[in-house]
Amino acid sequence: MAKKKKQAEFVQWFGPVLDALRELGYSGKPQEVSIKIAETLKLKDDFLDQTLKSGTNRFHNQVAWARQYLIWEGLLDSSVRGTWKLTEKGKSTHLDYKQAHDIFLKWVEINQRARKNKDKADVIIEQEEQSPEEAELSAEGNLLEVLQSLSPSGFERVCKELLREHNFEKVEVTGGSHDGGIDGYGVLEVNPFVSFKVLFQCKRYKGSVSRAQVGDFRNAMIGRAEKGIIMTTGTFTNEAIKEANRDGAPQIELVDGQKLISMFEKVELGLKPKVVYEIDISYFDRFKD
Repeated sequence: MAKKKKQAEFVQWFGPVLDALRELGYSGKPQEVSIKIAETLKLKDDFLDQTLKSGTNRFHNQVAWARQYLIWEGLLDSSVRGTWKLTEKGKSTHLDYKQAHDIFLKWVEINQRARKNKDKADVIIEQEEQSPEEAELSAEGNLLEVLQSLSPSGFERVCKELLREHNFEKVEVTGGSHDGGIDGYGVLEVNPFVSFKVLFQCKRYKGSVSRAQVGDFRNAMIGRAEKGIIMTTGTFTNEAIKEANRDGAPQIELVDGQKLISMFEKVELGLKPKVVYEIDISYFDRFKD
């Protein structure tokens, strides 16, 4: 049997994650960090648009793993959900590739010892193909698989329920295939005096939504609503993200698979919560000697 290749491509992002957070004022949302790294290093769209077999964006997944190792090393604070924040140690730490690789090897060794049924190559390959959350609990991947297994109309209906749980009113699925890509609409009340109509589109994908698809959706909504949402179980290409936020055009909110899962979790829609204790390996590692 051929030996599994050790890749660990995400090691190259350890230093850039720290640098990006410094530029963002020591904290930022995951997408902000990835975008800042891409802008600073001038990464090409064809690289940024690569996906894993699961449909997860490869670059964002690698950046998430870099963040996880930096947490274990005490350079990032994991206490605030949904926000990446530098610790005091992280604020003054700059990493070159060798230093990052040393941190990587240290924590692969620790994780491999904690999971005796896996060798180091297995641990590394698992991290290349899964998100940090999937490697621990696998709930994220399972929910995406469930959503991707629904019929197109079923996915539209569950998105309708999700929007209702997130305070949208009068949510309706229009149905049919002759509405220019508009799958439904709802009304979001900002306050007792202001509310606006929102059109939405649901794409049950494993791949990426393209710039052209975002443009087509915007063209279909012009004159009908000032706001649009595209929800997908897949990802969006870098050009699609730029198109959604293009100046002078109605803004379109993009909800990819990762964000979709967090929205389901927030309102516990179709999910039964249970208490799970995650071992803080870095804490117990101090008592090895």
